[in-house]
Amino acid sequence: MEAIRWCSIRFGAVVRIALTAVVLAGIAAPATADWPRFRGPNGSGVAADDASMPTEFGETKNLRWKLELPGEGVSCPIVVGDKVFVTTYSGYGAAGGTQLDLVRHLLCFDAKTGKELWRREIEAVLPEDAYSGMGVPSHGYASHTPVSDGERIYAFFGKSGVKAFDLDGKELWERSVGTDSDPRRWGSSSSPLVVDGVVVVIAGPETRAVVGLDAQSGSELWKADSEALANVWGSPVTAPGEGGKTDVILGTPGEIWGINPATGKIRWYAEGVGEDGFNSSVVVADGVVYAVEGRSGGSIALRTGGKGDVGESHLVWSGRDANRFGTPLVYRDRLWFVSNRIANCLDAKTGEKIFQARLPSEGGGAFGRGADYSSPVAADGKIYYVTGNGEVHVLKAADELESLAVNTLGAEGESFAATPAISDGALFIRSDRHLWCFSEGGR
Repeated sequence: MEAIRWCSIRFGAVVRIALTAVVLAGIAAPATADWPRFRGPNGSGVAADDASMPTEFGETKNLRWKLELPGEGVSCPIVVGDKVFVTTYSGYGAAGGTQLDLVRHLLCFDAKTGKELWRREIEAVLPEDAYSGMGVPSHGYASHTPVSDGERIYAFFGKSGVKAFDLDGKELWERSVGTDSDPRRWGSSSSPLVVDGVVVVIAGPETRAVVGLDAQSGSELWKADSEALANVWGSPVTAPGEGGKTDVILGTPGEIWGINPATGKIRWYAEGVGEDGFNSSVVVADGVVYAVEGRSGGSIALRTGGKGDVGESHLVWSGRDANRFGTPLVYRDRLWFVSNRIANCLDAKTGEKIFQARLPSEGGGAFGRGADYSSPVAADGKIYYVTGNGEVHVLKAADELESLAVNTLGAEGESFAATPAISDGALFIRSDRHLWCFSEGGR
């Protein structure tokens, strides 16, 4: 095992990367219409197909099915073939109970009918972060969206580890990636990805590291440690790197990293945005990585690839735009994000602001349960954004704010924090109580 050091120019922190030799196994590619991870194909938030999508929908319009979930959660649904997967938790939280009663659920439904095909229960590794304060009550204990490579489902549950299942629900392996907590005890929410046979897990709160696991066996291939990861809640994406290789891209406090998925070594880095944490995720489009952060704010666009410090050589533009928790969306050469019910549209190539306008209805948005944690997604020339109180805004992808519809879902007190999934003309939306599927005509 070889120890490698790399110095962070912003923090002066030393990242120690432990390395083991590996042989990577091939993984089948998901189907083109799949939504296989957080925010769909490569975390882009953009549907892979061009199927017609519904504009107006609700309990009596364009509803394919609606079902009650056996617990809460803010993880997003994913779609693999004709199956929908989602995680929840029950036994402890807003409804009371003790940590001894905490259980996670991985559920599989038929995408066409909503019929439950199977469910698996995962016992909690205790003690967990307490359900108190500002952080954990805002998202709970099922916050990481599962990921699929088309053959298996990989679900990350923080201190309770990573579990792999086949598409029929057979458990294949499990692996702990640490049981520590972030300094604020806000819990964790970073979702894993699969690349070149490696399950990449951001286990910042749990062990201050990015961990690479073998997708077939669950064995640890590498582990890259950094204290900066303690305050990372975003999820990684991939991008083309030097010489046709693939980089894993991650936003961290003050920096953007490009990581080698085979070894965990940092290939390139650049001074980025944010200071004491990184709440959202980066997004990649046309060879450029974009980040718009909340709290301390800041926006940046960087060409991907390179070696070492690429902060000057690969900078496309930077700005002072401020986000909250949502991840930006790049769609039709525009960068979109919504913060405090304000829709922002920038020219993705220059960073120039196209417009900034308030969404047509107001309310909510306070920090805590019911806040706006969702991210925008796009398909069929439309942008979908879900507020914490269940308003689903449908905007036209245009250079001015054009609201096509505001659809209201849920009952009083129902909370919406998950980003929707889109597949084959269907829109999947989950709350802390229900999962809906909408499509034109309910087909």
